[in-house]
Amino acid sequence: MMQLTLTLALALLAVLYPLGGQALEWKLNAYDGPDLGRQLAVHLAPSTPTKVQEAAARGVISRVIGLRSYSQLFQVAVSKEMAPRTFKISLLDNGRILLAGWDGVCVCKAFHYYLKYVLNKDVDWFKMRIELPTNLQMPNVTIESTSGSPIMYHQNVCTWSYSFAWWGFDQWRRHIDWMALMGISLTIAPVQEAIWTEVYTEMGLTQEEIDGHLAGPAFQAWQRMGNIRGWAGPLKPKWMHFQLLLQQEILAAQRNLGMSVALPAFAGHVPRALSRLHPNSTFAEVQRWNSFPDRYCCGLFVEPTEPLFQQIARSFLSRVVATYGTNHIFFCDPFNELEPPVAKPEYMRSTAAAIHESMREVDPQAIWLLQGWMFVKNPFWTTDMAEAFLTAVPLGRILVLDLQSEQFPQYELTRSYFGQPFVWCMLHNFGGTLGMFGSAKLINSGIEVARRMPNSSWVGTGITPEGINQNYVMYSLTLERGWSSSSLDLDSWFRNFALTRYGVQDERLEQAWLLLKNSVYSFRGLQKMRGQYVVTRRPSFNQDPFTWYNSSDVLEAWHLLLSARAIIPLEDDRYEVYEHDLVDISRQYLQISADQLYVNLKSAYRKRQVTRFEYLSAKLLQLLDDMELILASGRNFLLGSWLEQAKRVAPAPEELSNFEFNARNQITAWGPDGQILDYACKQWSGLVRDYYRPRWRLFLEDVTVALHSQRPFNGTAFKEKVSHKIELPFSNSRDIYPVDPVGQTWFISQNLFQTWKALTKDSQFLHNNRLLVPQKLPAH
Repeated sequence: MMQLTLTLALALLAVLYPLGGQALEWKLNAYDGPDLGRQLAVHLAPSTPTKVQEAAARGVISRVIGLRSYSQLFQVAVSKEMAPRTFKISLLDNGRILLAGWDGVCVCKAFHYYLKYVLNKDVDWFKMRIELPTNLQMPNVTIESTSGSPIMYHQNVCTWSYSFAWWGFDQWRRHIDWMALMGISLTIAPVQEAIWTEVYTEMGLTQEEIDGHLAGPAFQAWQRMGNIRGWAGPLKPKWMHFQLLLQQEILAAQRNLGMSVALPAFAGHVPRALSRLHPNSTFAEVQRWNSFPDRYCCGLFVEPTEPLFQQIARSFLSRVVATYGTNHIFFCDPFNELEPPVAKPEYMRSTAAAIHESMREVDPQAIWLLQGWMFVKNPFWTTDMAEAFLTAVPLGRILVLDLQSEQFPQYELTRSYFGQPFVWCMLHNFGGTLGMFGSAKLINSGIEVARRMPNSSWVGTGITPEGINQNYVMYSLTLERGWSSSSLDLDSWFRNFALTRYGVQDERLEQAWLLLKNSVYSFRGLQKMRGQYVVTRRPSFNQDPFTWYNSSDVLEAWHLLLSARAIIPLEDDRYEVYEHDLVDISRQYLQISADQLYVNLKSAYRKRQVTRFEYLSAKLLQLLDDMELILASGRNFLLGSWLEQAKRVAPAPEELSNFEFNARNQITAWGPDGQILDYACKQWSGLVRDYYRPRWRLFLEDVTVALHSQRPFNGTAFKEKVSHKIELPFSNSRDIYPVDPVGQTWFISQNLFQTWKALTKDSQFLHNNRLLVPQKLPAH
């Protein structure tokens, strides 16, 4: 049955998305970015019939507001006569609103604009259903808009592991709907393990050798990029086939809307066992990544100039295209956080040329989508090396994602990628960690700076978070700014965000979000933001927490949100959104308070103030109890949901334990011995209670004993102890956690507000003025 379904799916894709399409006919001078962007948008657009795109757009709108509301209130039309990436909203004689667009995505963007800026209602990752009043009179508006960004991109290769690992198609359908509403035109489809199994089997590798290469379901992103091999595996055939079929469903839904999708190409990373079959080929051993042991690291890299590279690339990519169709764009990252084996410009030039040629051989119209992350803070990539690599491919045949433009823009250092088109991206989040932060002003201005830079090859805007489901406001802002041709009025935008989020216009709610805009969302500096705050890091005396804002602003915003409870509408799930934000801001203030407590604990230890240290220790443990309490009341802050999703998609009962291990290990130890400990930490109920609090209790107890015995605290011994008693055992635990919230959020949050507000007046806490104060950060 599985094989029959796969065969039918392949046949359908071949009909809907054949090779061919428009030929690449652009003739460009260097640095003709905007024009190249428009040509790229047209070239990459799938050849999906307009009627199919209209039906897909109707489906999105109907799922958001209901089929009856759609049929009574809206009509849609897709027209290729419109300018690319354009929508138009108008009132028809029949009283319905016509949403017209260049493609299905533009139609959905028009709907979202009308929903948010005419009807004052909005969606987010957790809310994709809107209730419209009965007998709604549709306001008469005429609006025409063309995206200021010819290309709008979403996803990071890591998002597929940190956020999407356990998703089924129902979750993907909601996310694809959201992508369409936001105007996303380009994304990626990285699932490839079933195809590689075919390729490697055909080449003569044994199943055991393939199993030793492919990483577990929560770690596939890094195995795909050559960083690790085999960790938390093996992958079973049934899981790989499920992923492949799911990817096909996702691709069909995206392309039906007019989205372009980049497919994986061969980057050169192969199993170590391949050298056994090809002893005369040249391989380089990949450098050790993040101290992973030999068993899980250091795969082989086939030199792209080798005949074997072209042989493997052709075999793999032809299967990819046959399985998934093509939009003539392919992604691969040969040196993601890995050093190239030869430090010579001519080597980089021949490598890039050979990789692109391997794509072009299968698809003559191929464009290479490249993550610019490999250039970030890497001394290897001198100007000569980067220029040799990027200019080895014809102009316009590489599209670079400038992955973290809001903090470390590489387009400035590479002179606009030496004329190759690039997308300005906000990375923002690493590992899917929680913690309110962002750079609203930099995003608002940064996109325009890239666009207006002399000789700019900028072609679009993107969001590239490693993990989603946090700080939604920043992603909404970035995508709206990307569509807009000019800067936004941030105060007005944040006020409107409060209105459309809660469904009521109120000064307290607006002021709360303005306070957040000017505090947590005002980051401007070069410190690495990794989300590893005191509460979620392994305890030690080596941490140096910092902040760029006054914690009193967050406290005041929390107070304002609490005070607005009575006016939040109960209908349309507005109160549920409000409760989500209450959990988040309560968690945020506790996170800040933990940082402040930690600074005082360090002071008390250094001064050998035993009584004060014990008092502050009790406060920190109380804070962790309180954090557990508020998180447990929020549906979107539960460890149980993550673990149960992992177990639910396990392909067989005997796979349950490995899937749960993958889920637990990724968010804690991240490796066999904590190689990337706490990188993907989550402030979730269950994790706070059974992982973070026990670590801090053990640390505080050991330090207290050292203080009483007048001995130095042995940090090395503690690391060994906490690793073996708490951290590593957690990955193998099988405790069950709730998937439904417990407790009433507002009452819990109100009590915590009163409790922790009082801390600011606590004399022991304020001893010697050891409050954490904002640092003056360097300008961007």
